[in-house]
Amino acid sequence: MTTLVSAAQTREGKGVGSSALRPDGALKVTGEFAYSSDLWIAGMVWATTVRSPYAAARIRSIDVSKALAVTGVHAVLTHEDVPGAKTYGMKIADQPVLAIDQVRYQGEPVALVAADDPETARRAAELVEVDYDLMEPVTDAERALAPDARRIHDGANLVRHVKIRHGDMEMARARAEVVVVGDYEVGMQDQAFLGPESGLAVPSPDGGVELYVSSQWLHKDLEQLAPCLALPPEQVRLTMAGVGGAFGGREDLSVHVHACMLALHLGKPVKMMYNRYESFFGHVHRHPAKMHYEHGATRDGKLVYVKARLVLDGGAYTSTSPVVIANASYFVTGAYAVEHAEIDGLAVYSNNPPCGAMRGFGAVQSAYGCESNMDKLARALGMDPLELRLKNAMATGTVLPTGQPVDGPVPVRELLDALKARPLPDSELNRDLRTLPGGVGNTTHGEGIRRGIGYAVGVKATGYSGGVDDISTARVTLSVAAGEPVVSIHTAAAECGQGITTVQSQIATTELGVTRVVVLPADTRIGDAGSASASRMTWMSSGAVQGACREITRELLSRAAAATGRNASALALRDNTIIDIVSNEPVASIADTLGGDTLERVYEYHHRPTQGIDPERGQGNAHVAFSFCAHRAVVDVDIELGLVRVVELAVAQDVGKAMNPMAVEGQIEGGSVQGLGLALMEEIVVDSLGKVRNPSFTDYLIPTILDVPPMPITLFEFAHPDSPYGLNGVGEPPTLSSTPAILNALRNATGLELPRIPVRPDDIALDPITAS
Repeated sequence: MTTLVSAAQTREGKGVGSSALRPDGALKVTGEFAYSSDLWIAGMVWATTVRSPYAAARIRSIDVSKALAVTGVHAVLTHEDVPGAKTYGMKIADQPVLAIDQVRYQGEPVALVAADDPETARRAAELVEVDYDLMEPVTDAERALAPDARRIHDGANLVRHVKIRHGDMEMARARAEVVVVGDYEVGMQDQAFLGPESGLAVPSPDGGVELYVSSQWLHKDLEQLAPCLALPPEQVRLTMAGVGGAFGGREDLSVHVHACMLALHLGKPVKMMYNRYESFFGHVHRHPAKMHYEHGATRDGKLVYVKARLVLDGGAYTSTSPVVIANASYFVTGAYAVEHAEIDGLAVYSNNPPCGAMRGFGAVQSAYGCESNMDKLARALGMDPLELRLKNAMATGTVLPTGQPVDGPVPVRELLDALKARPLPDSELNRDLRTLPGGVGNTTHGEGIRRGIGYAVGVKATGYSGGVDDISTARVTLSVAAGEPVVSIHTAAAECGQGITTVQSQIATTELGVTRVVVLPADTRIGDAGSASASRMTWMSSGAVQGACREITRELLSRAAAATGRNASALALRDNTIIDIVSNEPVASIADTLGGDTLERVYEYHHRPTQGIDPERGQGNAHVAFSFCAHRAVVDVDIELGLVRVVELAVAQDVGKAMNPMAVEGQIEGGSVQGLGLALMEEIVVDSLGKVRNPSFTDYLIPTILDVPPMPITLFEFAHPDSPYGLNGVGEPPTLSSTPAILNALRNATGLELPRIPVRPDDIALDPITAS
């Protein structure tokens, strides 16, 4: 059954489907929430990192003597002090814990300093003398692919080439009556989370270490961390500290190895906390991309083929580039039915900052290219862009370029129809300067303002793909305290602000009928929950918590049935009571039935298996599920000054099941605003020497509340047949379609190509004579 949901019509209650209050919500609003940067323990020392000022250089020598002589300094460590493996990595262990013989990007860690306080540590770090032999950096991804380009690592500068060949391109080219080509570029975006990287490492009596850290995947951290420390995994214990946002930027290690190395070296607790400047160098970013698209269609607008070449700049180290380029390549053709496709996706090493996971994970780049070229095709056909999308919208059973039929709900047409039916905002220009492009700083009064409307659709996979065994583990315990039943839930699920803690509590309330629920801190004492990425965490951890709860329910109802002489199938749990389903009357209390016993179950949830794609033609059933979102952007553009105001950003998204409608809308709003930032302002600017020119929130601009337009949201609930409660991924899809919708609106207003994002004022400002 399909339903429309709005958080404005708040569902009361604490169970699944209600807009339950978040336990951390009030604390975060008031500033009382404890983030990882708030960690403190008696006797701790502070650490900081010495980082390379150069993007490419050999290291001749490192002299730490002056730093060690500073009063209050406890230790200065280099790569020679790494106790175990000297490299780590999400996919390939190619990233040095500390630079060994060379540096490959500006900001690469070279040495560590521990001192009594952060100021002393920073002063001492400035005294570490590193003798560099500079090399010419390789900063252009296309140039890096040339045979004569300097190698960033041993072997070629190609991280991965994803080839997808589907259908008969020769026949398709002969059938295509209209062909459009376009070249598109995406700048490097930062996750811009508000809580910089931080952690506290505490030596343990058994010779191991305990690390309290903000992360997206504790078990993957442990997998990389333990070998570097030369410790068995059981002697390295990780506990999730308060996470101040992530968006992919906390999948890779940051302070982890450094803090633990120093703690083990000194036998003292060590705290590391990046400042904002260092944070820009301390995590991966969104891959910059250069893309060439070619769409072929019949004259009536039916897509015949898509050909595309994507080049993603992965920067100095591998991180997750192999899977980001795969994800980008999977969804090159967007949410449309295309029978023939030829796709080449290349991820490349360079001396630019490392790039890896960020919300949308490669599908953001390909969605921008696809949706931009779809509007270009509509103009060539003389066709309404929305009607072109409706004509080619994929549906259940559509075969992807990877050869996989799309099963489950595919509501592309429904999302577009919902946007089409929504009234447009008032077209009468409001002369209030606060509502005009540029706001009160504008020097005009609306004389050169044009309005534009643009549409875009996004599609991506939910969960891990390509044959990876996706897993999540939960331990659920039901006991009695003070005469009332209490549920405790223990998982390693990372709460990054998306609300997984709340959802786990809602599931326990729904499944066990218990109102008191405790969610324990996430740590590595419980089995893996996977990462807070791929829009998978709610699906996977919900499956684990639901599974454990249902095993406890069966045991509890069996006991109640035995005690009352009823059939267990006629009983249910509700409001701390066991009730008769038919009469709806209470049979016994959960507390009395449980008595002094404790019921505990551990459940390991897996989604159905997927396949890797073959390397020659890129065919395979790589995905378990798909999520969809569509945007309609309305913009006002001052064509004389190049200023833009997004007037409205309407959204339609299928969420499968709105587990917490208000939280779902918050995710959609956040993802849409992140897409707006990429469209109009967010870019890490890296010069030809590989140096970041704007590593601060003064110069790296992100949207403020004044930039955020009204965002009317239509939520669809097309229940997915394979997921707990029918839910689907929510967090990433809005980021896919918001950016191209805004750009298509800008093109509609100005008539300009605007191939590169973010768009700057000088990309838009028209010559006054031409504009007239």
